[in-house]
Amino acid sequence: MGPSLTFRTGVRDVLPTVFGYIGVGLAFGIVAHTSHLSLLVVAGLSFIVYAGSAQFIITSMLLLHDPLSAIFISTFLVNSRMILMSTSLAQYFKHESLLRNLLIGTLVTDETFALAMNKQNKTHGRLSFAWQSAANLVAYLVWGVATVVGAMLGGLIADPTRFGFDFALTAMFIGLVYLQLISDKHLGMSLQLTVMLFVALAYYLLIAVMSQNFALMVATVAGCLFGMELKKCR
Repeated sequence: MGPSLTFRTGVRDVLPTVFGYIGVGLAFGIVAHTSHLSLLVVAGLSFIVYAGSAQFIITSMLLLHDPLSAIFISTFLVNSRMILMSTSLAQYFKHESLLRNLLIGTLVTDETFALAMNKQNKTHGRLSFAWQSAANLVAYLVWGVATVVGAMLGGLIADPTRFGFDFALTAMFIGLVYLQLISDKHLGMSLQLTVMLFVALAYYLLIAVMSQNFALMVATVAGCLFGMELKKCR
């Protein structure tokens, strides 16, 4: 990953992440198929909702015939972390128009956000609309196609959990966390690990008094504030 911020560079930089999208996308398509979702529904979830973890949750809730209100609320809570990510990412695009910021925010994901954070370490804190749009667009298209292909292949696998497909999303996030730890030399690994431990502990304590999704959001905000104070102390 170099300092260039062109559209072509964005496509090249996101390619390693695309393999993760293919794996998780195929896994979702297979799980959705075995949950009796149609190909049209799978495509709709991927191209409209476009949220890996939320799509797995929506699929399980549809299978259990949960009310739409519960599905909407759960999807919002699961994706509420994107509010924090978009806020953090927005500082790099203050000079861009509102429309361009909306376009970036609409397609940003955990993976492209992590990629952007790694990229700005190589560019002295700079990002460009062309680079970010390329990364977002490639990820979006690959994810949608992969889930549809997975749904089409779903009939060949009766029990996806037997092959660990349900763990694919978790495995991808572990890989992204590892890349963030080793690439951000400014913060240092000890500071990042301390904040991660704080968030994990806060989440563990909070789930005793609130829902898991809301506890995750609160723990994340608390982790941001904790990390900010630690950085000031250093």
